Parts: sequence; C-alpha cells; structure tokens
Amino acid sequence: MNPEHALARPRRRIPARYHGIVMPFVLSLLMSCIVSGIATVSGFGLAENILPLWMRAWLLSWMVAFPTLLVVLPVVRRIVALIVEPAG
Repeated sequence: MNPEHALARPRRRIPARYHGIVMPFVLSLLMSCIVSGIATVSGFGLAENILPLWMRAWLLSWMVAFPTLLVVLPVVRRIVALIVEPAG
C-alpha cells in the first residue's frame, strides 16, 4: 500500500440536509464574483487597483445575492416546473 494513501483521511462532507443552503451559497459566491468582476472592470477598466475594488464590490454583491437566492430559489423552482416537462 502507498504510504501517502495510508495517511490520507477521507474527506468530510456536509450532510445532505444542508443542500438547500449550500447550493445557493455556492451559486451566490460564483455568480456575484463573475458579475461584480465584469461590472468593476467595465466601470474602472483594468486599473492598477482593480483587485481591491473588485473584492469590495464582490462582498457587497454577495451580501445581497445570498439572502436573495434563499428567498427567490423556491419561487424559481415552481416557475421552472410549470415551464419544463417532467423527466421520464
């Protein structure tokens, strides 16, 4: 057996019951990062201090995006269920 493999611990995962929080958390992080990055570069160009400006915009965007997703996601799921045929 590989000694490195013997020392490796199994990765701990978040229990499935937290899916409803983890999914919007990750989605809000990624989407707010992308959108705030585009908006920051669009507004300031590739300025020398773009990274701190982007990080500040990202934090503010995420603080709005995450709670918004928690509220809006159930409504979006119902709308999509009305529009898309069920699988099978």
